[in-house]
Amino acid sequence: MHTEALPADTPAEDSATDTATRDRLVIALLLVSAFTVILNETIMSVALPRLMVDLKVTANAAQWLTTAFLLTMATVIPVTGFLLQRFHTRSVFFAAMSFFSLGTFLCAISPSLGPLIVGRVVQAIGTAIMMPLLMTTVMTLVPPAVRGKTMGNISIVISVAPAIGPTISGIILSFLDWRWMFWLVLPIGLGALALGYSKLVNVTTPRKVPLDIPSVVMSAIGFGGLVYGLSSIGEGHGEGGPVPLWAPLAVGGGVLALFVWRQIRLAPRDRALLDLRTFRVRVFTVSVIMMGFAMMSLFGMIILLPIYMQNVLGLSALQSGLMLLPGGLTMGLLAPFVGRMFDRLGARKLVIPGAVAVSAALWLMASLGQDSGLPTVLLSHIVLSVGLALLFTPLFASSLGSLPKPLYSYGSALLGTTQQIAGAAGIALFVSVMSLRIGARLAEGADMVAATAAGVRAGFLCGAAISLAMIAAAFFVRRPPAVPPTDV
Repeated sequence: MHTEALPADTPAEDSATDTATRDRLVIALLLVSAFTVILNETIMSVALPRLMVDLKVTANAAQWLTTAFLLTMATVIPVTGFLLQRFHTRSVFFAAMSFFSLGTFLCAISPSLGPLIVGRVVQAIGTAIMMPLLMTTVMTLVPPAVRGKTMGNISIVISVAPAIGPTISGIILSFLDWRWMFWLVLPIGLGALALGYSKLVNVTTPRKVPLDIPSVVMSAIGFGGLVYGLSSIGEGHGEGGPVPLWAPLAVGGGVLALFVWRQIRLAPRDRALLDLRTFRVRVFTVSVIMMGFAMMSLFGMIILLPIYMQNVLGLSALQSGLMLLPGGLTMGLLAPFVGRMFDRLGARKLVIPGAVAVSAALWLMASLGQDSGLPTVLLSHIVLSVGLALLFTPLFASSLGSLPKPLYSYGSALLGTTQQIAGAAGIALFVSVMSLRIGARLAEGADMVAATAAGVRAGFLCGAAISLAMIAAAFFVRRPPAVPPTDV
């Protein structure tokens, strides 16, 4: 008996295809939007000297453009776990890009430092919401077996955007007024907002979770105090900022301890602002620690290497920015391949050589002197970029992939908070060690160029020593289970 074959495109297959297309569109929109907001995080780094002249402000005052941004990020990110549980994907995205676009516009029209700082704070609110939204959405939509490939694309956002920020800033400042850093970004932000508003669909199911107000206050004071204290070390070159150095660190650390205690008490009742049961998962904990070390290395390098190139080798801001471009592009090109390798090989075979490469690059940077050539600078930065590319994707995928689905949003928030605090700590540590060494060499009678070279070497030497702990931690990273746990 002849039986007619069923059409290839059955309703079920059509539905699956439509869902897959929808998911790809959602992730692509979030990736583009996240790249835009993260790029903005470091775009100010080489613009501060120009702003000091144009706005007639001191270096410490101008540094608040970075400090206020980091402070806002550290304050808002812990709350995103609640936001992602409580509201639809579309609503959270719209809020994030609206804040970012509004902040960018305020920065572009700012007549003085005060309004510019306000604009940066509003930008930071949108940035803080966007990254946990991206991570949580990816963990929800992408199957574990192919998650590495998508995480590779996210690594482009996390690592390349901050790395090429100074380059783009240097190019813009060489030809245009500093306000164009914001005017050129604004259409991208508005375009992403419009496209997301018309195309983005909700991919998560909100649930009514309570917001614990005391936890929000403790989080803001605790995380904000730590970031402010660490940033003050960098501002004051190891001597603190406008308040005693110990005060914000002590207050932040003390309040953070109370915050942790309260979260542990509230977690069994599902009322915690940040569910710290994520740290019961060993793979998540080790991955977060390694991510902290990696972000310290990245942000410390972003600050110190341009100082070395401009103040020791005599390069311009544009030239030093261009010197960082090959490393940033290397990270971007490698990230998708690292994601595919993670799907095949797991985490440990990537993070161990990655940690070794980062350490080797920092040791090489610790040897830079007045007579070092540009090829050595370029080589060390590219090696560091290769190492970070091998680290970021496996750490993202392993950390969040090891968690049960209800904890994805909290894990994303904790990962984002760790990145901000570690970035601030890296800047504070590298800059403080450098500044103390510069002061010692000047007291010995060295000229400023020689003293700066010695200071940069000392900063990188400190980072290189810490990187040895990252190598040790790499041996404890594991591939997340194929089937995520249902509870902790």
